[in-house]
Amino acid sequence: MKELIEGSMAVARAVKVCRPHVISAYPITPQTHIVENLSQFVADGELKAEFVNVESEFGAASVVLGASATGARTFSCTTSQGLFLMLEVLFNIAGLRLPILMVVANRAVSAPINIWCDHQDAVTARDSGWIQLWAEDNQEVHDMCLQAYKIGETPEVSLPVMVNFDGFILTHAFEPIDLIEQKDADEFLPPYKPVQYLTTKNPLTFGVLADPDWYTETRYRLELALNDALPVIDQVADEFKKKFGRYSGGLLEEYRLEDAETAVVSMGSVVGTIKDVVDELRDEGKKVGVLKIRTFRPFPKEAIFQALKDVKNVVVIEKDISLGFGGMLSNEIKTAFYGRPKQPKISGFIAGLGGRDIPQQSIRRTIEKGISEEIDIGWVDLREDIIGGKLL
Repeated sequence: MKELIEGSMAVARAVKVCRPHVISAYPITPQTHIVENLSQFVADGELKAEFVNVESEFGAASVVLGASATGARTFSCTTSQGLFLMLEVLFNIAGLRLPILMVVANRAVSAPINIWCDHQDAVTARDSGWIQLWAEDNQEVHDMCLQAYKIGETPEVSLPVMVNFDGFILTHAFEPIDLIEQKDADEFLPPYKPVQYLTTKNPLTFGVLADPDWYTETRYRLELALNDALPVIDQVADEFKKKFGRYSGGLLEEYRLEDAETAVVSMGSVVGTIKDVVDELRDEGKKVGVLKIRTFRPFPKEAIFQALKDVKNVVVIEKDISLGFGGMLSNEIKTAFYGRPKQPKISGFIAGLGGRDIPQQSIRRTIEKGISEEIDIGWVDLREDIIGGKLL
């Protein structure tokens, strides 16, 4: 069933057919429409779930942690500063191996205050132990919600999943969405049956004190679980395609990379604009392709190497920065080639911070710059200070 709806509603409709037992979130723009729609579904009796109002994002994360530990399927959503207020609990959720789904409407972080889209929020949380999936459009984020539950609830994975989509650019955009029907969702996503959970019938202790003799082993097991998730992510995407006829998950997406000499790497909604630029460059006879990162954690190094090993130039365009280090994605792309005999020229560019537009002309200039020379960290469309002409 195809319907023209807002991106936030596409998320709410997907979560609804996943039949969560407990939902808790705190309103913060641009995420608010998601939780508004879900609360309305619960109030109208369309979704049988416990909707818990809380005083903060920290409280919301704590509620779904506790509910998941008792064996419930849970959902939350947030953005930007709200995600950071949750950060302490995010580490606890991953450490407890709780397969919670959280959708993040990506937004810049303060200071200065900015409510528009970039990827600084979720990318900063990359080390918390959560699987991270990134959507290019609202159809992908709708589809990824079902896949995220199935991935996270796979027993050998048993990890929380964060599905990311761009604030305002996607959350408030109306697109025709092929909505998943309840019957099909039930066939694809079975009821959650946790292996271990809190119950008086079989008392357990979660989150015990781990002294130095045992803490390292917990981190080791968490790392193994993330690595074990890599084939599961691809497997679930294949199952979804078989059921629904579209591939909207997995680790990566290759676009016109077959004979490419230059590959542009990015994630999120900007990939759509990059594809348009690449089509124009192809029409001009230039061998350029796109590699879209759908899974940022666990980082699919081997898959990235296989996709890019035959290109001469890699141009990474990303909407985040590790201050004092450079682009997080570009530097991690470089690790995929560490110690390999074949290494392309890899250039990293920072673009779109705080919601600044990334027009096609800027993308074209960035690609040309990455082809002509190797750039460690380039800034796209950086403004100049009128007084003194210094770059800001």
